[in-house]
Amino acid sequence: MLMKLCLAIVLLLSSVHLAPCQVSTPDQEQNKTQAQEQIGYKSAQDADQRKTLLLKDFEPVSMLHGSVHRVDRAKYYVIDVHNHTNDAMRIEEHMPPQRVIEVMNNTNVKTVVILTGMWGDKLQKVIDEMVKPYPGRFIVFTQIDWSKIDDPNFSQKMVAQLDDAVSRGARGLKVLKDLGLGVRDKSGKLITVDDPRLDPVWEECGRLGIPVSIHVTDPEAFFHPVDNKNERYEELTEHPDWSFYGSQFPSKQTILEARDRMFAKHPHTTFVALHVANWPENLDYVSHLLDSLPNVMIEFGAREAELGRQPRRAREFFLKYQDRIMFGTDNGMQEEMYRNHFRWLETADEYFDYWGYPGQGRWKIYGMELPDSVLEKVYHKNAERLFGQFKSSGVMTRANP
Repeated sequence: MLMKLCLAIVLLLSSVHLAPCQVSTPDQEQNKTQAQEQIGYKSAQDADQRKTLLLKDFEPVSMLHGSVHRVDRAKYYVIDVHNHTNDAMRIEEHMPPQRVIEVMNNTNVKTVVILTGMWGDKLQKVIDEMVKPYPGRFIVFTQIDWSKIDDPNFSQKMVAQLDDAVSRGARGLKVLKDLGLGVRDKSGKLITVDDPRLDPVWEECGRLGIPVSIHVTDPEAFFHPVDNKNERYEELTEHPDWSFYGSQFPSKQTILEARDRMFAKHPHTTFVALHVANWPENLDYVSHLLDSLPNVMIEFGAREAELGRQPRRAREFFLKYQDRIMFGTDNGMQEEMYRNHFRWLETADEYFDYWGYPGQGRWKIYGMELPDSVLEKVYHKNAERLFGQFKSSGVMTRANP
């Protein structure tokens, strides 16, 4: 009996010694449950309810460890063919001219083209403030006075106005996007881009050897519903008047087709189709345009975002059409704005903010690292060839600024 009792005690002690860790405390059980919840593979049941951060407050910081190359000054001097600094329409806030020159000097920008110079006395003020005091630093364009569209002598008046503007010192004609979208005659009919009343104006520009910088339509998304599928939803919510969706507007394609017919009708006039011919989302279309019409050039003002998100296609495009592309910004005057563009054109940096991000859309851009020979053409050589067409004889009744 004593032997059996001793054996039982030994067995009991052995079991206690071998399995003390099988007993867990309440805290251990809670930690185990939390760990299982944290490393789960299914979405939380309340995930949708917790997505309360407003899009406007979403400012993610990229964790990408990529190359960052700061380009303080352009590798070659620059002619910015698309700007509105101190223009007649006051599209941008007025800046002291010396500050504008300082920005240019700091970034290797030799010349800025002020597109919206209007006409008459307003044009003269821009010339007196910006062109004459700084020889070689600024070029100003004139515009069409649409308030006279119903005048029976509209064509002749606009030709005379153009000649007067050139005699004052204008070196080109700028057409805003209201042509085709907003300019109407007294009957309410939209004036099309290829309206025959404008033919004498385009022809006069060709005779004078001055370019026509023309902006018609806008980004493709502006012609689609402003809803959850629109990639520029935030921009269009900020600027609802930029939406051209609806039956009251012609389609983007209709307007561009009228413009392209007009280009073809005036082969002796050079047209600068602004904003990458206003369809950088569709470089196949822009390529066809350039292949078909040798009198058309382009620039990329305010379209760095569109081109920068398709770096391989854009680089191929720049290499093929290196003699037809000019540098433009359409983004005011700041050193960092120019430097952002230089980084995009000159470096191979990846996944960085375009200038103004996320104003046009929530995507990043990639550098193209263009060859030096292409950079030099885009930065200034193509623009110099464009403005070298000017014919001064017979029109310069005033001193050349």
